[in-house]
Amino acid sequence: MTALAADRARYDRATAHLDAPLALVDLDAFDANAEDLVRRAGGKPVRVASKSVRCRALLERVLARDGFQGIMSFTLAESLWLARSGFGDILLAYPSADRAGFAELAADPKLAGAVTVMVDDPAQLDLIDAARGGGREVVRVCLELDTSLKLLGGRVRVGARRSPLRSPAQLAELARSVARRPGFRLVGIMAYEGHIAGVGDAVAGRPLRSRAIRLMQSAARRELTERRAAVVRAVRAVVPGLEFVNGGGTGSVQHTAAEDAVTEIAAGSGLYVPRLFDNYTSFTGRPAALFAQPVVRRPGVGVVTVLGGGYPASGAAGPDRLPVPYLPEGLAYDPQEGPGEVQTPLLGSPADDLLIGDKVWFRHAKAGELCERFELLHLVEGDTVTATVPTYRGEGHTFL
Repeated sequence: MTALAADRARYDRATAHLDAPLALVDLDAFDANAEDLVRRAGGKPVRVASKSVRCRALLERVLARDGFQGIMSFTLAESLWLARSGFGDILLAYPSADRAGFAELAADPKLAGAVTVMVDDPAQLDLIDAARGGGREVVRVCLELDTSLKLLGGRVRVGARRSPLRSPAQLAELARSVARRPGFRLVGIMAYEGHIAGVGDAVAGRPLRSRAIRLMQSAARRELTERRAAVVRAVRAVVPGLEFVNGGGTGSVQHTAAEDAVTEIAAGSGLYVPRLFDNYTSFTGRPAALFAQPVVRRPGVGVVTVLGGGYPASGAAGPDRLPVPYLPEGLAYDPQEGPGEVQTPLLGSPADDLLIGDKVWFRHAKAGELCERFELLHLVEGDTVTATVPTYRGEGHTFL
């Protein structure tokens, strides 16, 4: 029996009493992935990206481990909910226009002390001030650095379109604006290098593309290392008491951790290891988060149909954004249908061994987006479900 066949047998035994559709997290794999992130971070704390987990119980589990510290959240409403739930040190990774949320933040000393908000434009400070109402709490602020690689005099850009702040002078100027403004305190800098951390450099069957990605990422790391260090020096000249400089992502942990200017690493997808993280030379994780769909039809030889399954991931639309049939090995989508809203035909010889009601296990393309489809995660240790915990959705929250 192959290792994957053994995993399938474990998952089937663990969930034999449960009807699909369902989602599980293999805690042995989850914990091994967490240990690997800490190892690659080389002694710098790892801040957990909550958008990649979206389950309070699993956030608590990973934050209880040595080497993890703090949360990187994705909306202000989520940040306030987590803070009210007892989590501290929450860095909101994206600017917000949630006026009601800012009013709540500025009025509550506990929330204001736990949550740091992201800005890259003075207009965002204006919005926060206008939303305060009577709230007088000091709002903790982080500045975001644009990490994209620009080539040919800026005519070619590689990387996400995020912050407009790129040069040390630009960040230092906004730092001075924050420092001069009552009601705000600048505490950190964030720089997410998604074109390095979130793009696999070993694309199956594409050796030339893989080499081009590795060359791009090597050039991007060199450029960003120098520029990030210069930015941190410039901002620390304005705010010597800066608390943190956050960088990284699952695919670049060890590279970013090697930079002296960086004090902490952000990562989250590496805990679940979705399919988009199969194509990296820098690390190998264990798939930990899966979902199962039930076989409901047997249309013919070499074909079964499962219920639902059309759970595409965000990003530019393409085959890499689709979930992948994982267990049993050897199943593939019908190219004329793909994964469907209400049913998904699957082709391959393993289909002939599947019976009505059997489970087919899938991996999502991205990490936390799986949890937007399921209210519960069944936590598996060995071949037993040892706990069932709610996702954000299961607790009544769909923050974005």
